[in-house]
Amino acid sequence: MADLLGPSEIRSLAESLGAAPTKKWGQNFVVDSGTVRRIVRIAGVQPGDHVVEVGPGLGSLTLALLEAGARVTAVEIDPKLAAALADTVARKAPEAVDRLTVIHRDALDVTELPEQPQALVANLPYNVSVPVILHFLEIFPALERVLVMVQAEVADRIAAPPGSRTYGVPSAKAAWYTATRRAGDVGRAVFWPVPRVDSALVLMERRDQPETTASRQEVFAVIDAAFAQRRKGLRGALSGLAGSGALAEAALERVGIAPLTRGEQLGIEDFARIAESLAQAGAAPGTLGA
Repeated sequence: MADLLGPSEIRSLAESLGAAPTKKWGQNFVVDSGTVRRIVRIAGVQPGDHVVEVGPGLGSLTLALLEAGARVTAVEIDPKLAAALADTVARKAPEAVDRLTVIHRDALDVTELPEQPQALVANLPYNVSVPVILHFLEIFPALERVLVMVQAEVADRIAAPPGSRTYGVPSAKAAWYTATRRAGDVGRAVFWPVPRVDSALVLMERRDQPETTASRQEVFAVIDAAFAQRRKGLRGALSGLAGSGALAEAALERVGIAPLTRGEQLGIEDFARIAESLAQAGAAPGTLGA
């Protein structure tokens, strides 16, 4: 097995770089080798896989991914950490240096990589986790699976099924791309600094998108509108997209959905059917698919 980073070494490395964890970028570094190996195992990383890692930090998870034989593209927004990562890998796993590419950039600005990744594996900052996941699923169609460690509350929202209390925009949009489930809890003690919230793993596996003539943008516009005011029935929630409440009701009835149904009761196929009905009826210009 590779020589992974331990708690004292992580603190020493951060001190040598003058890189204390910052709230600005939501940094909590993993200091437990068992946790990063568990993440790699659940993600199903195989030798030769191209894995993109967002927010590698000091390199704990990066080293575990390289240990599994993956080729890793690490996207890091912190300039100090991005500059130091290759040196850390050269010191801890010199045989793996040629399998690491480091990109210093905001993950939401990444639109191309050296090659299409098979997997996204990351300890994601809580404040950007959902946008980053959806961005990479949209931009990289070869991305087969996503395994992320996020705040437990965020994990619940991403993996929630229709009808549950936590079901909403993140879970509905994730379902456009993937089948999603929680893949385990993570204790607070594996992080430095220790966060005030619990964490969890989420596994997302690419599936066929719903069969529909509506575009992804149109479907996502319906999802956004449906959850903008959760207490409203869809007739009222979609009135802006449709042009009026009456037109929204007509679009819903064409696909067999009661006008007072709430968004939390619908699956991704239902949202796709609604978007298709609205588009066919000529939804208000400048709204659907914006």
